[in-house]
Amino acid sequence: MSEAPDSRSPFPSSGKDRADAPTPGFPSPSRRRVLTGSLGALAAAGLAWGGGGRAPRAESIRFLTIGTGTTGGTYFPIGGILANAVSNPPGSPGCDRGGSCGVPGVIAVAQTTSGAVENVEALRAGRFETGLVQADIGFLAYKAKGPYAGKPPFTELRALANLYSETVHLVVRGDSPIKTVNDLKGRRVALGEKGSGTLPTALLILQAHDLSEKTVQPFYLNPGTAGDRLASGQLDAFFIIGGYPLPAVADVAARLPVRLISIIDSRLPRLSPGLPLFTETMIGGDGAYVGVPETKTLGVGAQWLATTALPDDLAYGIVKALWHPNTHRLLVAGHPRGDSIRKEAALTGLAVPLHPGAARYYREQGFDVTLAMSG
Repeated sequence: MSEAPDSRSPFPSSGKDRADAPTPGFPSPSRRRVLTGSLGALAAAGLAWGGGGRAPRAESIRFLTIGTGTTGGTYFPIGGILANAVSNPPGSPGCDRGGSCGVPGVIAVAQTTSGAVENVEALRAGRFETGLVQADIGFLAYKAKGPYAGKPPFTELRALANLYSETVHLVVRGDSPIKTVNDLKGRRVALGEKGSGTLPTALLILQAHDLSEKTVQPFYLNPGTAGDRLASGQLDAFFIIGGYPLPAVADVAARLPVRLISIIDSRLPRLSPGLPLFTETMIGGDGAYVGVPETKTLGVGAQWLATTALPDDLAYGIVKALWHPNTHRLLVAGHPRGDSIRKEAALTGLAVPLHPGAARYYREQGFDVTLAMSG
């Protein structure tokens, strides 16, 4: 089966290897890339207006964009839940009446993207108000290091909250001869697509093992496509970073035996300087993926970032809605990682300084935000 013309290119294509290609078992995002997340809120507003209430004035509505990721990752479903949680369109029943506990007047929209790198660039350009970002990617952009060397430091980046831990997955077929990262030499490997946080991390992991894009056969695919090609024998391995269980990995594991390759080995000291904020962790063997045992790997925080352009009152309202008990119930019901998103870890390992509006909320909750404000 021939490859799509640009499936081996690091630049986004307009074909099946784009982030908006459908992932088995999950809804296909719009080709216009505007996703759900606030659809429930919009419906609630529509019902309120259609039920005899007056349509609110246009200026009473405040839209908020949340950059997420691909449908095969974790940012996409988590971002949709967060968008619903912070939305509170005009005409909605109040929180005390069983309605929205979000920010009054706000309609949040989760948008699909290639991932953390694209989200950072969208924040820099002012196309998004907020986005979900790997902590290391946010840190490197803030400091103009790593993939951001040569660009101006993105000193306007600000944190709203640390959410959960993401883990590095290196996935191979169960019968693959690949046992270590070094065994990827000469193999067909999906490194993540342009704009994802996976791609720069995968390249650093290869570099630490004296490998590169030139010593493997690189492919730049979204997770769903990478999983499909591994299953069909067109790939030997693929990288993906996210909070497990990841839909793309779960889907391929349900179709055929797969294994995860540990990233923790003798080359770790060489890798650590290029991956700030990563820590050693495990991908659980407790049914996370069918037939896949517990595997040592690296983990990093998934963080909700904004910029200094986000008004303080809106940042305060977003964080207050995020940590409302109703939001926790939505997260637990909506995603396996939902229960790990907890207020007590909100300031853990922040990549960039805390937003002043968010800081006001955390101070009210008794947090010491001194260190978090300094970056």
